[in-house]
Amino acid sequence: MLIISLIILSYSAVRLSETGLLRKMVLETAAPIEDVINISLKSLHDVWKRYLFLVGLEDENRRLQHENAVLNEKINRYREGYLEGIRLQKLLNIKDGFKYQAVVARVIDNDRTTLFKTLLINKGTAEGLRVGLPVLADQGVVGRIIETSWHASRVLLMIDENSNIDALIQRSRAQGILQGAGPAGCNLKYISRVEDIQAGDVVLTSGLAGVFPKGLLLGVVTGASRREGGLFQKIDVSPAVDFSKLEDVLALIFDAGGKP
Repeated sequence: MLIISLIILSYSAVRLSETGLLRKMVLETAAPIEDVINISLKSLHDVWKRYLFLVGLEDENRRLQHENAVLNEKINRYREGYLEGIRLQKLLNIKDGFKYQAVVARVIDNDRTTLFKTLLINKGTAEGLRVGLPVLADQGVVGRIIETSWHASRVLLMIDENSNIDALIQRSRAQGILQGAGPAGCNLKYISRVEDIQAGDVVLTSGLAGVFPKGLLLGVVTGASRREGGLFQKIDVSPAVDFSKLEDVLALIFDAGGKP
């Protein structure tokens, strides 16, 4: 049995080493097909792995974008809080410089496109505000209150043509009336032509009419001219306050007698 088995194995080994014509044709045909199949399967496998990687990468990207948006929102809130703190601190510094009571208010509407140049603030009679009180920003005078309700007030801006404020030139002490001129700013009226007025002169409230305390900043002279035959100069004044950027203001509780 052992001899017979060895003979059979030897014959089989010889037969396996000799490939017949039919087997050659089968191998010749099957080899490239199998190669194509293997390459296709490998490519499909690689594509699937890349797809899974991209899906995971897209999910990770969405997660990071969401986290970035949340962090940016927090940063913006912190930045706004910081800037608001700076603005309020400036107003409180002004408030501490006066002996009068003062109310800090937020601008809730800035209507400068209509005939009347006004803004609306979120404080009213409940906080002690009334018609005629002066309103300031950290840069200088904004205007005066012309209308109030319990929790809101309307302020006439100093650039409105109906606004008239007693003023003086800081350098020469010449006194006049600062009238609003709309988009052009303001005009300082009733200054004698003999007065020496120069561009760059600072204009302050004179306090004579009792509406505004004395010494508040109104603006700066941008030009002065003497008209022939006229008694007064034509003086252009640029307001100290940028009305397009007002967010918070300070209303002074001040009466004509100068008492708080």
